[in-house]
Amino acid sequence: MKSILFDYGGTLDSDGSTWLERFLPIYKEYGIEVPRERFDRAFYDSDDSLPERFPLEGLDLEQTLRLQVREVLRDLAPDRIELTDLIAGRFAADSRAHFRRLDPVLERLARRFRLGVVSNFYGNLDGILRAEGLKERFSVVADSGILGVGKPDPAIFLHAARALDSRPEDCVMVGDSVARDVKGAAAIGMKKVLVCVRAEVPSAGQDWTVRSVVELEALFL
Repeated sequence: MKSILFDYGGTLDSDGSTWLERFLPIYKEYGIEVPRERFDRAFYDSDDSLPERFPLEGLDLEQTLRLQVREVLRDLAPDRIELTDLIAGRFAADSRAHFRRLDPVLERLARRFRLGVVSNFYGNLDGILRAEGLKERFSVVADSGILGVGKPDPAIFLHAARALDSRPEDCVMVGDSVARDVKGAAAIGMKKVLVCVRAEVPSAGQDWTVRSVVELEALFL
């Protein structure tokens, strides 16, 4: 094994929780209570269209989150737009606490392996990682918003492997999504690590299951 590839959302910024799962209790805490189906629809409407609505290049994590949250609030509670900074700030703070926890592990992994990120993101992930002090750990950031192709398409995984001068079979993909990360990587012969904190871990063909990226140190070092 030469290279380790990481998903971003749910893998590098939390222990296996998606953005929707992390955002939902924050909205509830600030009094935004709507049926789950309506919340999901508003969240994904904002998430999917964000790069089309706004120029995101150069925006840091919190600036990007503010745009995402503002669009959700405009849909669900337009009279509560003033909550935008509070909700986005809380989410960003939680992410940054996780970055601080993972960074020493990533530093030690980077001494032995080539590291990269493969993410379905908005097109500004490289800048976000740089602003958060994590970019130097990764030799490639494959952002679907830049490449025009996302997981589980083999092309985005192959792009990252080539950038790391590695064959797919020399790479391990680490992610929290069975459909995008595990199955996408498996299709081109990469090994797979599933990040999962659920009591019942899905059997999806992953080679290893961890509860956090932190556990990779025990696996691979």
